Amino acid sequence: MLRSMYSAISGLKNFQTKLDVIGNNIANVNTTGFKKGRITFSDLVSQQISGASAPTYQRGGTNPIAVGLGSQTASVDSIDTQGSTQTTGRALDLAISGDGYFVVKDGANSYYTRAGNFYLDTNGNLVNSAGLKLMGYGVDEKTGGIDKSKLTNLGISDDRVVQPQTSWLNLVGNLNYDDLKPNAGGTFPTSDPISFEVFDSNGNEHTASITLQGTDTAEDKDGNPYISNFTFTIDAPGSTPASQTGTITMDTDGSFKSLSIDGGNSINFDYGNGSVATINQGDIDFSALTAFQSPPTAEVVGDVTTLDSYSIGSSGEIYGVLSNGDIQLLGQVVLSQFNNPGGLESAGGLLYKNTSNSGDAVIVAPGENGGTLQAGALEMSNVDLSEEFTDMIEAQRGFQANARVITTADSILEELVNLKR
Repeated sequence: MLRSMYSAISGLKNFQTKLDVIGNNIANVNTTGFKKGRITFSDLVSQQISGASAPTYQRGGTNPIAVGLGSQTASVDSIDTQGSTQTTGRALDLAISGDGYFVVKDGANSYYTRAGNFYLDTNGNLVNSAGLKLMGYGVDEKTGGIDKSKLTNLGISDDRVVQPQTSWLNLVGNLNYDDLKPNAGGTFPTSDPISFEVFDSNGNEHTASITLQGTDTAEDKDGNPYISNFTFTIDAPGSTPASQTGTITMDTDGSFKSLSIDGGNSINFDYGNGSVATINQGDIDFSALTAFQSPPTAEVVGDVTTLDSYSIGSSGEIYGVLSNGDIQLLGQVVLSQFNNPGGLESAGGLLYKNTSNSGDAVIVAPGENGGTLQAGALEMSNVDLSEEFTDMIEAQRGFQANARVITTADSILEELVNLKR
């Protein structure tokens, strides 16, 4: 009787564990990227009553006789099947279609997850909801292509955009007539230098300046004086040539009329070693320039490029759309694969870490022998409620049956005790 009671007790414990697994699955039925658990059982060692005997000439053989001593938990598996995809329309929501895990890092520790709801922190880093940084391939600054030599934390921000070559130049605001009008001797003074930044074809930043000097004056229809013609000089230290000149003509109302560049149709900045910036005359806009008796407000506006928008492709490439219309590669999201994904150890927070039985992570780009990415979507839990409730009924009945074994054994023991009466 005692053997049956202890066997039933082991069954009660195992079915309670099964209910724990089912309860955790149901609790996470709407958890993004959650993978359901499954419990399996095995029998315990059996008590040997008699061994097997081989057949003889006179008598046949006999089988061994053993009584089982209950059951035990054989495994609690993570079922790594694909969950359904829910469209969110949010650019930083990523769903994996197929095999693989995102790689996130907390300091020196790497973790793996299927939850693709990512965010941008104040430094432009891509992070998950717990602040762990999303890892991937960066961009080679020399070639502008993907650098697959190492993993780096991915990000989307203005300071990660390589500044493109300066290709346009605007002079806006007012040049004060009183500062630039001719003096008593008829000589026109030169304006203070107006500084601006030039970015060459290698993304290097240089400082240049423009100065203006009047050559003629006139009055508009209301009798207001203005400078009617200017010469301008652009100085670019370190460039060849270091100085370039041109002429500005104002209209009869004191507003900009036309511009010409001495010796050609462009302004060229050549800093050597292929570091060049060229601004064609058609890309120089002084139309917002005036020269009235008003406070000076003139300034130069050049290629101050910002990141307007971004997108993530199915192969993980992150592209930024710049304010000048250029599209720039910012990095690539990668996936990790394992020889035995079932060997991963849960670290909580939808994170896993590799173990000796999962093997080391193999890093692949999406679409390379693995899953692909879908931006604007999330992978939902793979929990099937109908299956879980069926398993719950099974566990409940199994628990009840084992409890009945204990009460039955107790009744028999009670009869044995009553034999003494």
